[in-house]
Amino acid sequence: MTAGYSTRPGFVNRNNQQVVRSTGTPGTDYMQTVYEIRCLDCGTRYGANGSDIFQRRCPACQNGRPGLHI
Repeated sequence: MTAGYSTRPGFVNRNNQQVVRSTGTPGTDYMQTVYEIRCLDCGTRYGANGSDIFQRRCPACQNGRPGLHI
């Protein structure tokens, strides 16, 4: 896989969470940016560090951690 594939808009992780866009805002993990993520199951939108996208679960319907501010 190509580096950065999981931060590209349209990427869907194994938990059905899709990358919408980069917010350009610094994240809470070292050298990360906050990305807007959308749950394809319930439609919830939330922020996540780029390093977390591949494993994120929805905070609303999958008992995932709270999202970051977007």
